Amino acid sequence: MRRIVLCADDYALAPGVSAGIRELLAAGRLNATSVMTIFPELEDEARALQAVKSPIPFQIGLHATLTGGFAPLTASPMRRDGGKLPEKLPMSRETWPPLGYRRIDAAKVKAEVKAQLEKFISVFGRAPDYVDGHQHTQLMPGIRKPFLDAVAELAPRAWVRQCAPVHFTDEFFNAKSRFLGALSLPFKRMAKRRKLACNPAFSGAYDYDKPGDFGASFARFIKGMPGGGVVMCHPGHADDVLRARDTLTDQREREFAFLMSEAMPRALQEARVTL
Repeated sequence: MRRIVLCADDYALAPGVSAGIRELLAAGRLNATSVMTIFPELEDEARALQAVKSPIPFQIGLHATLTGGFAPLTASPMRRDGGKLPEKLPMSRETWPPLGYRRIDAAKVKAEVKAQLEKFISVFGRAPDYVDGHQHTQLMPGIRKPFLDAVAELAPRAWVRQCAPVHFTDEFFNAKSRFLGALSLPFKRMAKRRKLACNPAFSGAYDYDKPGDFGASFARFIKGMPGGGVVMCHPGHADDVLRARDTLTDQREREFAFLMSEAMPRALQEARVTL
């Protein structure tokens, strides 16, 4: 059996999301979760997470948040008015090279990632096991260098998430996965120069506007995944806080239902992987 990392993103985004992730951890259906540190509920959610008793060890990482329209801990990395984080960065004409290099402030990116790392360390009493990025922004030109510099300074033993799919699997031929894989190539080279480890493979990205059967998607995500590979998911319970902060709501409930069902361990068994 190959051991993989099944990671629930967005812990502390909303109480319902955090509660759902804790339920899955306690049931042994996840072995990692990525924590957002920019919200006022963080300390309570961190205490609850540290109290979880799981049948398997699980990792806790930082979900570095540079998008979403939220208030940053220090300053927005965008050279813009308003002071809030931009709603999105990937594939935006104003943020992609060559204009992106002028409109993304690398010093502020590094300062914000460091502030979020420091918040994590303050609340959890240790550095994160790994660091990834909300909406995959850690991979972007203009973001990846200051992101990796911040991690190397404050959490040098953490691994960082790259998002390249396994070659010649169904995910490899998916356009979104291939695009993330292309962005991951320079990211991995830069991480290696800073002596930061990366996961060997990644899956879990799909079109949330056309979700389909998550069970079928999950089987595709884990097919051929090597040991140490990361599968991303976004389970949780939709509540009013989540609806005010994010557009991904009902699909979190569908992911939670599948991961808590008996179909989930069967899928792992059929793919010959374990957490």
